[in-house]
Amino acid sequence: MIVGVPRETRTGERRVSLAPAHVAKLESVGFEVHVESGAGVSAGFDDDCYQRHGARVFGSREELFRSARVIAQVNTYGADVAGLGDLPFLSSRHTVVGFADPLSAPSRISALADRGISLLSMEMIPRITRAQSMDALSSMATIAGYKAAVIAAYELPRLFPMFMTAAGTVPPAKVLVIGAGVAGLQAIATAKRLGARVSAYDVRPAVREQVESVGATFVELDLETDGAEAGGGYAKEQKEDFLKRQRELMGNVVAASDVVITTAAIPGRRSPLIVTEDMVRRMAHGSVIVDLAAERGGNCALTQADQRIESGGVIICGPVNLPSSVPQHASTMYGKNVSTLLAHVCTDGTAELNTEDEITNGALVVHRGEVVSERIRTLIDAAGSDEESN
Repeated sequence: MIVGVPRETRTGERRVSLAPAHVAKLESVGFEVHVESGAGVSAGFDDDCYQRHGARVFGSREELFRSARVIAQVNTYGADVAGLGDLPFLSSRHTVVGFADPLSAPSRISALADRGISLLSMEMIPRITRAQSMDALSSMATIAGYKAAVIAAYELPRLFPMFMTAAGTVPPAKVLVIGAGVAGLQAIATAKRLGARVSAYDVRPAVREQVESVGATFVELDLETDGAEAGGGYAKEQKEDFLKRQRELMGNVVAASDVVITTAAIPGRRSPLIVTEDMVRRMAHGSVIVDLAAERGGNCALTQADQRIESGGVIICGPVNLPSSVPQHASTMYGKNVSTLLAHVCTDGTAELNTEDEITNGALVVHRGEVVSERIRTLIDAAGSDEESN
C-alpha cells in the first residue's frame, strides 16, 4: 500500500509529515512511500534524501494523490483552509492522516466526509499508555514549551541566570509558567536550564509533583479545585466566577514576575482569560509575556495572535504554530508519531481499519464517508441547527 506525502499548504508551515528516516520503517510493515517534490525542503530534507531512503518523488500533486491510498499530512483541510484545493483529488479510496482540528472546524470535517474518505485525526489519539508513541499533540507541545522559554529569554532585557562577577551580582530572572501540561512542563524545564528562578501554577493540584520534579515552585491559590481535571489529563473548563476569583489571586504573582509563559488551553474551546490588562499594567517595564494559547484567543487580554506588541513597556508575544519554527526535529518527531500510527492501524499494509481497536476508534473521525465520531457529529449537528435558526 502506498503512503503519499504532499507538500504542506498552510501559510508558514515548514514541517513535513514524514522524514526520510521513516521510509524504511514503513516499508518494513508493507508500505511504499511516495513524496511530492519539495515536500521536505523547508524541514531540511531534499528530494534526493527521500530517494536515497527508498521513497519515490512525484512532481505532480494530483498524480501523488492518485497513486496513494493513504495521505499523510501535518495539516489536513480541517486544520488548513488552503487544503480546500485538495478535495477534488480525494475519493473513497483514500485514508487521510493528520491534524484536522475537528473540534473547531466541524464544517470542514463534513466536507472531507463528502469525499467518501476515512480520516484519522492526530488530535484525537487517545491519551493512553499504548498510544504514547503516536501522541503528536504531546510531541508538538514539547517543542512549543521549549521555544516559548527561548523566546522569553531573547526578549527579556536582562539575563535569565544569576551571575556573580567583579561588577556585582546579577539576580536570576523570575519566570512564572501558567499551565503545567506538556508544553508548560517543558517551558519550566527549559527556563530552569537557562538559570531562571521558576514558579508554576495549574488549576489541577495533582500536577504539583510534576512541577516540582522539573525544578519549579508550585504556586498555590486559595481556590476550590476539586474536579478541575477532565479526561485525558486536560484541565476542565471553569465557570466565570471561578476564573474571576483566580484572576484576583493571580495578580500579585504575575506582577512580581519578569516573565510569564501561559499555556492554558481547552480543546475545541476559546482559551481561558487569565492575565488581565490590569495585571499587565502592574508588571515592571521590560517584562515579557509569551502566550502559547494565542491561536485560540489567548490567556492574556492583550495578546494578538502571531504578533509581538508592547503595552506600557511590557512585551507580549502571541506566537502560533511554534513547532514549525523548529521544522527538522518537529518533522522527525511528528513523522515518528504518524508512522507508528500507520503501522498500528493498517495491519499487514492494508487500509482495512479495525474500528474495534481503542486507538483506531479514538482517532477515527470519518470512516468511508461517514462521520463516526459521536463528539464531532454532535458539533456538526449543532452547527447545522445554528445555521437553520439564522
